This record gives sequence, C-alpha cells and structure tokens, in this order.
Amino acid sequence: MTAPLMPKATAVWLIENTALTFEQIATFCVLHMLEVQNLADSEATHGMVGFDPIASGQLTLEEIHRCEKDTSAILKMSVAVSADSVLGKKRSRYTPLAKRQERPDAIAWLVKYYPDLTDTQISRLVGTTKLTIEAVRNRSHWNAQNIKPRSPVQLGFCAQSELDAVVGNLKINHEAS
Repeated sequence: MTAPLMPKATAVWLIENTALTFEQIATFCVLHMLEVQNLADSEATHGMVGFDPIASGQLTLEEIHRCEKDTSAILKMSVAVSADSVLGKKRSRYTPLAKRQERPDAIAWLVKYYPDLTDTQISRLVGTTKLTIEAVRNRSHWNAQNIKPRSPVQLGFCAQSELDAVVGNLKINHEAS
C-alpha cells in the first residue's frame, strides 16, 4: 500500500473528522499508533491543517463509513495517487517556510543559465509568482544583495527530469525557428 500524500496532516484530518480507531488511522497513514495518539492528545498539531483524503481522491466516504462500522477493517486507498497529482491535475507544491527564502536563488540560477525561459516556465518549475521572477530579473527584489544563483534541483524545488523537459522544449523551439 502506498502512503498518503501528507501522512501526518491526513492523520489529523481523520482524527478530527471520523470515528476511525487510532490503529486504522496509523495503518492507513503508515505511522506508528503512538504517533497517531500523540497527534490526537497533543497540542503539537496546534496550527497544523488537516489534509482531506476525500477531496484528494485517496479515500471515499463509503470506505471511511465501512471502516467506522468494522473496527478491524483496514482502509484501502481508492486509487493510486501520485505525489505530483491529485485527481489528475497538477497540484500546487507546498514549500516549507525555511525553504521559501531560497526560491529567489533558484530563480536567479534559471535566469542566469537559461535566460530564454519564460516567466511561466520558471513559475512552474520553482512554484513562484511572476512578480517575484520579475523582481529577481530586474534586481529590484527586497533581498537582491543576498541572492546567490543556486540550482532549483539541488534546492529541491523541481526534479532534474522536469528541468530537462523544459530546457529540452526550449532547445527544440530554438531549432525550429
């Protein structure tokens, strides 16, 4: 069985919105049962937003009701959900606060080594806004003096295959014109 996209956030949602046992939630979320108990008992989850497995297509309401009735039943993921998509759509990426300050570095690297990339392509690779990209290009970003170009792949904003695909399309478009 594959793990849910965001196991702890999914566990928080299941704890708050269902009558499932801690054991059922732990099995589904691939967490230790004590971790699930801690999430339920502790204020460690204060501020943590639950991730709805029904909205993401990982579970159905019928599956939850089935397991609520039979406490020995194990939740089954409704479809194989990839880490890059939810319900067939590209999902927005969550970037931890600590990594957000590195986003301008990734933008600067892309602008430096691939100046022909459009703002839309950079935005999709790094997960940022066009305003931020424009500010980095113009060196009008509020932290411009501290920006050091670093690879978005090494920083974890995109996969090498995604970067290669965008750069490959760029080269094909140049050869065609």
